[in-house]
Amino acid sequence: MPFNRTHLLAPLALTVVALNGCGPAGVNGGVNVPRGATVEAATTVNGGVKVGDGAKVGEAATVNGGVRLGDNVTADSAKTVNGGIRIGSNTKVAHDAQTVNGGVQLGKNANVGGEVRTVNGDIRLDAAHVGSGITTFNGDIQVGTGSRVEGGIHVKKPELSMGLGDNIPRIVIGPGAVVEGTMKFERDVELYVSDSAKIGAVEGATAQMFSGDSPDADGSPASEPAEAPPALGGPEKE
Repeated sequence: MPFNRTHLLAPLALTVVALNGCGPAGVNGGVNVPRGATVEAATTVNGGVKVGDGAKVGEAATVNGGVRLGDNVTADSAKTVNGGIRIGSNTKVAHDAQTVNGGVQLGKNANVGGEVRTVNGDIRLDAAHVGSGITTFNGDIQVGTGSRVEGGIHVKKPELSMGLGDNIPRIVIGPGAVVEGTMKFERDVELYVSDSAKIGAVEGATAQMFSGDSPDADGSPASEPAEAPPALGGPEKE
């Protein structure tokens, strides 16, 4: 089934209604969960959601606004439609982190057990872990130094109705990073892979190797790699 805005918007709206009264919730206005608090959910429709350091929440969700989880937070999921998601250091999200129009950023040692997904926004991991893959249609992806992604990476071909323009996503797999599973690209991308990263199969793109901290460390990536990055052994995860 093609992914579009309504697939995320409708469940979010229903969730806000269903969970109203189960924790910090509203319709118009932001939601703030205090540092160290424990609540069943933090939801709104028009406004941001901010969860303080060390707090425990169920779903953190909004429609029009960003979701920000502080450091050492425990959450079931983080979702929005029009806004970004920022997940702090050492924070654990049991299930998915999803947005339509906005980016997703994972801090050091952050752990998302489910999928990280955007339609039109960048995804960045800083020594973080994703358990069920990364998916985007029109966003850049940076799997930073020491990060680990299980379930592969999928850049999907946008539907014409999405109107996402001619952007070419830039995918960077940084030093010491690991991507288990297939990296599948249904559209043109620029793929850069560190010579110290470990990846699985690649479909639909050719990896350009680089050394150093990033492809831009010396002004440009290596155009003709001497050899492919080390491949992961064993069967790929679905």
